Amino acid sequence: MRWADLKGIAREAERWLLPGECLICHAAVGTEDPLVCPACQSRWRRLPEPQCARCGQPTLAPVDSCRLCAAWPDGIGRARSAVWLDDQARHAVHHLKYGGWWRVAEPMARLMAPLAPLKPGAVLVPIPLARRRLRARGYNQAERLARALAARTGLVAETGLLIRRRETPTQTTLPPEARRANVADAFLCPPGADGKRVVLIDDVFTTGATLAEAGQVLLEAGAEGVESVTFARARPPLR
Repeated sequence: MRWADLKGIAREAERWLLPGECLICHAAVGTEDPLVCPACQSRWRRLPEPQCARCGQPTLAPVDSCRLCAAWPDGIGRARSAVWLDDQARHAVHHLKYGGWWRVAEPMARLMAPLAPLKPGAVLVPIPLARRRLRARGYNQAERLARALAARTGLVAETGLLIRRRETPTQTTLPPEARRANVADAFLCPPGADGKRVVLIDDVFTTGATLAEAGQVLLEAGAEGVESVTFARARPPLR
């Protein structure tokens, strides 16, 4: 067994054995309870209606065309997010992504599970991490979300259907145009996507650049259609 595998196992065992408390408000929770208490989960703010029928961006009124998803490739359908990426949700995402608290994926998945793209017959495909980030974190947060959703919905999670072929700088501080360029040709789809209805899974939707690029690769590999679900959605930057 590789050192990275042993490190990941040890990290997971440590998280289970530590005394339970809410990661956000630090109230006590039991060993079988989620790491974000019900009170803090209730503060995660769901996205309001109406939304763009395609990309799910909340709007003041129903719209026929949306600048956010206008350039998406044909065949990429609905993108939906459970909550806004405000301070409460950002704390949870940070603990999942950087803190090693993989069990946070479970309460996140509870809110994601009712979203429209998660319908019978869909295949859950997490956005993959590059090898260096995967080694550093010990796991892929999108894969944890996909597995938690699979357990809750009965859908199948396929973690090998999409591969990140090159390292990319973090998208966090990049403007929308640079995000699209940053992820261009970043993904590879091995054989196996033909005829499948894919739902891409990730933690945060910002501009949709990563989801659009990954979706295009899956469509070119024969996927019947591609939709996406994320836990949180960042507010678009002011222009």
